[in-house]
Amino acid sequence: MLEASRAPAGPRLIRPSQGWVSVDLSAVWRRRDLLYFLALRDLKVRYKQTWLGVLWVILQPIMFMAVFSVVFGVLAKMPSDGVAYPVYYFCALVPWQLVSGSFAEAGISLIANQNLLIKVYFPRLILPLSAVIGRMADFVICLGVLIGLLICYRVPFSVTMLALPIFMVLALVLGLGIGLWLAALNVRYRDVRLITPFATQLWFFLSPIAYSATLIPEQWRFLYAVNPMVGIVDGFRWALLGKGNGFDTSLVTSLVLSGIILVTGVFYFRYTEREIADVV
Repeated sequence: MLEASRAPAGPRLIRPSQGWVSVDLSAVWRRRDLLYFLALRDLKVRYKQTWLGVLWVILQPIMFMAVFSVVFGVLAKMPSDGVAYPVYYFCALVPWQLVSGSFAEAGISLIANQNLLIKVYFPRLILPLSAVIGRMADFVICLGVLIGLLICYRVPFSVTMLALPIFMVLALVLGLGIGLWLAALNVRYRDVRLITPFATQLWFFLSPIAYSATLIPEQWRFLYAVNPMVGIVDGFRWALLGKGNGFDTSLVTSLVLSGIILVTGVFYFRYTEREIADVV
C-alpha cells in the first residue's frame, strides 16, 4: 500500500539577521582556500604589466629613505640615537608601510570586488583579510632590505631581535582593525576613500618615523602615546637597534588600542555585512 503523498511545503522566507550578530570565524577557516587564492590574485594584479614588477616594493621605501635622510638627517640634523639616520628611519618605515598598506588595501577591498560580492556568497571578511595577507609579502621583502642595511652599517645583532615578531603581529592587528572599519564605511560613504589618503599622510608626520619620540616634551609623551604607532615604531627600533625601551607604557597603550580597534572593527564589519551586497 502506497503512503499518502505529503503536502508540498510552504515557501520559506529568508530574512537578514537583526541587530548585532556573532562572528563566525570557522566559516572563514572552511574557505581558507578562497582566502589564499584571493591574496595571491591581489599580489599578482598589483604588479601585473609593470616594468619593474616586485622591485617597486624595494624602490619605494629606498627612495623615501634617501629623501628623508637628506632633509631630516643632513639638513635638519634630527637626532637618531647614535645610529646612522638611514637605518634609524628605515626601521620605522617598514612597520609603517605594513600598517598603512594593510588598511589602505583592506579599506577598498569590498569596493574593488563588488562584482564578486553580488554574484556569490562567501564570508565577506575574507576580502579584507586577503588584502592584508598580500601586504605581508611586501613586508617580508622590505624586512630583507632592512636586514641588509643593518649588515651594511654594521649594526650588531642582539637578543632583542627575538622580540620582533611581537611588534609585527601588533602592526598587523592595527592595520587589519583600521582596514575593517574603512571597508565597512567605504560601502556606505564613498567620500571615506577620499579622506583616507590625507588622514594617512597626516598620521605619518604625527608618528615618530622621521624623528625620535624623545623630541616630544616629557609632559606630553603620555598623550602622544595615544597614537598606537608610537609603541610599534619604538618597539621595532628597540628590537633591531637596541635603542630605547620596547616594553613601556607606549607599548601597552598601542596593544590596548590596537586590540580595541580590531575587535570593534570585526563586529562593526559583521554588523554591516548583511547589507553590503545591496549598497555596494
